[in-house]
Amino acid sequence: MMSSKSRTVIIVAGGKGERMNSDVPKQFLLVHNQPILMHTIRLFHRFDSGCGIIVVLPESQQLYWQQLCADHHFDIPHAVVAGGASRFFSVKNGLKPAPDEGLIAIHDGVRPLASITTLERCFQSAAISNAAIPVTDAVESIRTLTPSGSMAVDRSLFKLVQTPQVFEASLLKKAYEQEYSILFTDDASVVEAYGHPVELVEGNPENIKVTTPGDLKIAEALIQQI
Repeated sequence: MMSSKSRTVIIVAGGKGERMNSDVPKQFLLVHNQPILMHTIRLFHRFDSGCGIIVVLPESQQLYWQQLCADHHFDIPHAVVAGGASRFFSVKNGLKPAPDEGLIAIHDGVRPLASITTLERCFQSAAISNAAIPVTDAVESIRTLTPSGSMAVDRSLFKLVQTPQVFEASLLKKAYEQEYSILFTDDASVVEAYGHPVELVEGNPENIKVTTPGDLKIAEALIQQI
């Protein structure tokens, strides 16, 4: 049974499209005739129509986003706030208008393929543990670099981390009051540095972060099945 706690998602969308070899920021590239970011927003609205949606965008992209919404008749309610100098500061900006209670998810704007089941697992686990992130198994062989070259490692000891990463609101806000560290690679690392453990839940392999032209082709093929 889904928790009765309120749910909010902060969708961080500050990409530039450099690895796409595109002048168009990757969150605005079209997949199935709509910008990726619209598919991502629709995912959370479909999961829970009462979920608060906050989109973090660079200030320089906000007028363009407004025009895209008008052009595509996109009317799912969401707030837009300005991004920061890095992902850490973008999330910190997104947290300002977010509620002080309930559950808050942080999600990549270019992950439109998280499954509803993955979202359910993350929110259900976070309602109990206060911090939950989706992961998948490493299916390829892994090597670690050494001074003399490299060596094989046990891939069963490693997990691939996805979003949404879901946390109890007050915990997440307190964690983001810490000074920035280069070790903060995602929201889970921020919360762990604050001293709170993170629960791992099963993600879905299709939940890729669309960052390359190959990813775009995969997303185009998969989005039509949703």
